[in-house]
Amino acid sequence: MTASLAQVPLGRRSELTVSRVGFGSAPLGDFFEKLDEREAIATVEAAFAAGITLVDTSPHYGNGLAEHRIGTALRSMPRESMVISTKIGRVMNPATLAGRSPPPARGFVGSLPHRPRFDYSYDGVMRSFEQSLLRLGTDRIDILLIHDVDAWTHGEDQVEARYREALDSGYRALDQLRAEGSVKAIGLGLDDHDWCERFLRAADFDTVLLAGRYSLLEQPALATLMPLALEQGVGIMLGGIFNSGILATGAIPDARYNYEAAPPEIIDRVARIEAVCRAHDVPLARAAVQFVLGHPAVSSLVLGAVKPAEIDRNLAALDQPVPESLWADLKTEGLLDPSAPTPNKKPPVLHPRETA
Repeated sequence: MTASLAQVPLGRRSELTVSRVGFGSAPLGDFFEKLDEREAIATVEAAFAAGITLVDTSPHYGNGLAEHRIGTALRSMPRESMVISTKIGRVMNPATLAGRSPPPARGFVGSLPHRPRFDYSYDGVMRSFEQSLLRLGTDRIDILLIHDVDAWTHGEDQVEARYREALDSGYRALDQLRAEGSVKAIGLGLDDHDWCERFLRAADFDTVLLAGRYSLLEQPALATLMPLALEQGVGIMLGGIFNSGILATGAIPDARYNYEAAPPEIIDRVARIEAVCRAHDVPLARAAVQFVLGHPAVSSLVLGAVKPAEIDRNLAALDQPVPESLWADLKTEGLLDPSAPTPNKKPPVLHPRETA
């Protein structure tokens, strides 16, 4: 087993242990491109075979398509060997019952014939949970996350109401499912660190899957969310560490940033980061995946893939060395927060399950 696949505690609130690298299934919902069904399922199987034990999914990914594909792959695996994370916030209805054909979810070019509706209430959580069990073909889910409570999804005029619905109603369902053992951990699956902080200060959560807000390109979650997670013992899973692609492709003309075409200032910043990486003979993507694991609040890095070969590529990138001088040069050039911990030099912290 490679160093990247070490098994680590998911914070100190839960009893879960996860692989240092997880599998993110958003691309399996036909994100930006339609996938070959057999190859998509083979990619999940390759992740399991490589020793990855954490898989994250959501009803949102292709209106249930990613969960369906994950479930197909899971049937060939011992259930107890896997940690499954999925999300609530969207309830699916068959298109014919909804009265019209469903559009693909934003960014997804394919989907199951289901139409989503937002519902963060107690009943909505329970219904979403049951639907995920059926699509995944399992009798339990290990991690259940509140998904997409942010202004980008709901608009500035609706996000506060969605937050109150999730906290005042949906949270009761999550807490009940955790108490009865139907799920082992509850948390947040958001790409807005400020909303993560509001939830963490308001209720008892075990974990956060944060997308895009702590990466080699930008670290807005560093100052307040990451210390809060360490203080509370909340395990951080990181997704979107390539910021929708630009840290994987580099500063090319059609690079994507936050699901859209990257603006000129982002292209310029990535080009400067890439130049420093090149001076150290380190590929940009390798630096991107290794940097984020340097923070002691981070339990697992959730990486997507659409081909079995991409699993090997991702893991290889994590096990190849990056010189400490690279991080120092990025900080000197003003391209990395000076206080950001790096993989080669981390501040001393307690073991995630130890108490102060």
